[in-house]
Parts: sequence; C-alpha cells; structure tokens
Amino acid sequence: MSPKQMIGEPDPERGTGAEKITPGRFNGHVAIITGAASGIGRATARRMAAEGASVTCLDLSFEGAQASAAEVQADGGTALAVHCDVTDEVSVKKAIAESVAELGRPSIVVNSAGIGGFEHTTEQSMAGWNRMIGVNLTGTFLICRETLPHLLDGGGVIVNVSSTAGVMGQPFSAAYCASKGGVSMMTKALAVEYIDRGVRVNAVAPGGVDTPLVWEFGLPEGAPSKALERIMTPMGFCTPSEVAGAISYLSSDEAAYVSGSILSFDGVLSA
Repeated sequence: MSPKQMIGEPDPERGTGAEKITPGRFNGHVAIITGAASGIGRATARRMAAEGASVTCLDLSFEGAQASAAEVQADGGTALAVHCDVTDEVSVKKAIAESVAELGRPSIVVNSAGIGGFEHTTEQSMAGWNRMIGVNLTGTFLICRETLPHLLDGGGVIVNVSSTAGVMGQPFSAAYCASKGGVSMMTKALAVEYIDRGVRVNAVAPGGVDTPLVWEFGLPEGAPSKALERIMTPMGFCTPSEVAGAISYLSSDEAAYVSGSILSFDGVLSA
C-alpha cells in the first residue's frame, strides 16, 4: 500500500499561501542545490533564485535539472544545470568545478538529493542497502567535502535534508533511517568542526512531503496497519515549497546564530 492509498490524494490547496518571498535576501550569493530536478530541490532552487541567488541545479537527471534551471531563467533568475551522480566522487568533483567556473564561488550548499522506500529488514538486499547509503549519506558527504574549501574561503552555509527518519525510529526503514540518521549526525559534526571558520551547517528534517519520491513508497506485504502511526504526519503532508522556505531561512543571515541544528518540519510527528 502506498502513502497515496493510505491517505488519499494530497490537498491541492495545501501550502498555497505559505510562500513568503524575501526579495534580495540572497543577492550576490551562489547556491548549489542537489536533487534539483524535482521535489524539495526544485522548489529550493526556485525559492533561492527568487530571493536573488544564482543557482546551480545538480541532478542525476540532467533533463530534469535543465527543466528546473529553465523555470528559474523564465522567472528572470540566473541558473545553471549540471549533471551529477552524488554517489560518484569523480562526478561530484566535475560538477562542483563546473559550477564554480560558470557562476563563481558558492556560499550556499543544499543537499536535497535522496531516495527512500520501505522494506522488511530480513528481506533488505545489499544492493538496496548500499544504494540508500550511497545516495543519502555518501552523496551528502561528497558534496560537503568538495564545496567546503570554497565556503571556507569567505564563509557560507550548508543545509542538509535529513528526515524524521533521521531523528526517530521508523518501521521497515532500517536502511533509510541509517542513512538519514547519518546525515543528521554528520550535520552536527561539521557544525562543530567549522564553528570558528565562518561556515554554518544545519539540516531540515521533514515528515511527509508531497513529492514524486514519497508516492513511490509502499509498505511491504504483511506490514501491520499500526505501523502507520509511526509514519504518517498528523497534520498531513506539507509541500516542497514549504520545506524550501525553511531551507531559505537556515541559509539566510536571519539564522546567523543557528548551526548544528536539525529543524523538525513534520507537523508534530516527532514531538
């Protein structure tokens, strides 16, 4: 059973009035955003561009990244689309180098690329485990490692996308929880490591978000209905633009005192 079958179609009016753009907030900044072809990454690229940033849209789907960049450009913003496999060290190095060559030094990095899914732990394949860790955790690490030298040369911000599964247990999600829990703790480790170097590092931990990814999730066969109590967000799913708003805040000077935080964005699920 998929989340869509569990709770029905998302409310088309959900979050339509929540986006409050702050013009000029990121004037002069360059933002690198992974997973920018869809969902949270796409919404974040559009939000930051609307607030003045030049954005690099990284994604394994180059066509998707191009589409997101085209939307930004159509709205009058500056955007670059770059193919990037976040699990591949060489691909990440090339993507960051291309972004720097085209748009200049990044001061904002958003790690939004991610995959997920439910599986009985006893049936979890090594291929599935390695893929989950590779995209969600290793990918975040590689992007952080390759962008940090640029952020340290003038200051900057990293915002990672974790999950409620990165701060609390979730059934049928051993691999996903491990990957997102790793993202949460890596966020804290980097924040402490660079506290005196002008780089802030935070994460946002969404619950259910209305994205193409989440509708691909499905509880495994035989899962008890009670499992939904640990998965479903009490306030319903949020929109990618709402999460983008939280990311924008964490990336801004308004959050200058915020580092090492995991911002729960889950409609009271983890309370």
